[in-house]
Amino acid sequence: MCGVVGIVAETDVNQSIYDALTVLQHRGQDAAGIVTCHNGRLNLRKANGLVRDVFHKRHMLGLRGRMGIGHVRYPTAGTSSSSEAQPFYVNSPYGITLAHNGNLTNAQELMNELYQEDLRHINTDSDSEVLLNILAHELGVQRKVKIHNDDIFKAISTLHKRCRGAYAAVAMITNFGIVGFRDPNGIRPLGIGKREGVNGTEYVLASESVAVDSLGYEFMRDLEPGEAAIIGLDGSLELRQCAEKTLHSPCIFEYVYFARPDSIIDGISVYRARLRMGEALAKKIVRENPDHQIDVVIPIPDTSRTSALQLANTLGVKYSEGLVKNRYIGRTFIMPGQTQRKKSVRQKLNAIELEFKGKNVLLVDDSIVRGTTSEQIIQMARDSGAKNVFFASAAPPVRFPNVYGIDMPSPEELIGYNRDDKEIAEAIGADWLIYQDLEDLIEATMHKHNSGIERFDASCFNGDYVTGDIDDQYLSNIRTSRNDKAKSDQTNVDNEVIDMHNNN
Repeated sequence: MCGVVGIVAETDVNQSIYDALTVLQHRGQDAAGIVTCHNGRLNLRKANGLVRDVFHKRHMLGLRGRMGIGHVRYPTAGTSSSSEAQPFYVNSPYGITLAHNGNLTNAQELMNELYQEDLRHINTDSDSEVLLNILAHELGVQRKVKIHNDDIFKAISTLHKRCRGAYAAVAMITNFGIVGFRDPNGIRPLGIGKREGVNGTEYVLASESVAVDSLGYEFMRDLEPGEAAIIGLDGSLELRQCAEKTLHSPCIFEYVYFARPDSIIDGISVYRARLRMGEALAKKIVRENPDHQIDVVIPIPDTSRTSALQLANTLGVKYSEGLVKNRYIGRTFIMPGQTQRKKSVRQKLNAIELEFKGKNVLLVDDSIVRGTTSEQIIQMARDSGAKNVFFASAAPPVRFPNVYGIDMPSPEELIGYNRDDKEIAEAIGADWLIYQDLEDLIEATMHKHNSGIERFDASCFNGDYVTGDIDDQYLSNIRTSRNDKAKSDQTNVDNEVIDMHNNN
């Protein structure tokens, strides 16, 4: 999961892209990058780290240009190598840079095609570099010195035929403009906004509407699945459907966890969806455990707050902020290794003892993935004197890997893998545990919405992969690449490379 932004304006866009990336920081904390175009020259800065740490004054001064794209990276394969920081660049044709959110499920096949048939070299293991080279090749085969919008739309149409999986991307073509496009299933979000400048209209493309709003742009809408947008340097905008067949299937985990609550994705308010998740979960508690004896509902900050508050209101039970978060620690779910996640939980959260002591406490989280965080927080509650500790998840059990850009681990490392609810409760140390039903989650998210959404990708809950190309061999490869041992080995390699560079 990553965040992308692209802007064409009348003045330098470096500060606006920086500001948008800070708003999208929750989507990736591993690396950040910005590239701008000024007088036909590209200015690029990217590195591992948070936005505030990657870009200093000297970097910002060098990022001149009135169009540019930016990226915050979350490592979907566990590695945090700086070589995979985005945006990526190819010089032929035209000089193209690209930033991508998602995951190509046929990346290895495409990599082989690019080398053997298209004669293009891929320098990293990143599927984003593959996506860029597919786009570059499809533009290059048209063999035009000067391109037009029709040429770009044609290239994206062919790209859709070749690429499978999830991709919401922004690309900058030197001296031409910015292109944004979304995969035919619309799994990953990408929206467009505008504002009036002195001499015309300025446009922004971004992963979430909150980034558009924060810059003072008017959010227009999300791109449709398979749709592409071209923003010219002259301030023009053209949108066109480039896919022959679409199936609007946004990732439901965006609404559960990843997106900010103040965002609107595909016309659905993330905040309101999470309120309804809490209400549905409360109704399930009443159905299944009417004598629940809950004294206080405490959210695990930050993502679960909205659902927990509505759950408490529906049950008529006290709501309390009994856990205090250290805001200088990153999101533990997206940290690359299990050891790092375990270490960070106690650094990240601290319990207010008076909210726990002698009480039956219901802890509410947005979801349970590995169970590591849940287990430690439940123990923290007991250490603070809780009489009983109950646990509620606003999402169903995560039992399958996500293959569309979320680094959920190999199935064996998922707490929900081959366990029923009672076994999961025992594993994390809860007195009882309740999960949201998938049907209720879908209803809470959709809720009388009529935006053309045909289904949600809920594959991490039900194993139903919307692209239809995920087989046992693919999942076996995920087991190999995403388990914590593989991530630890890769981290050691990355550290050795960094040390070698530092010593030289």
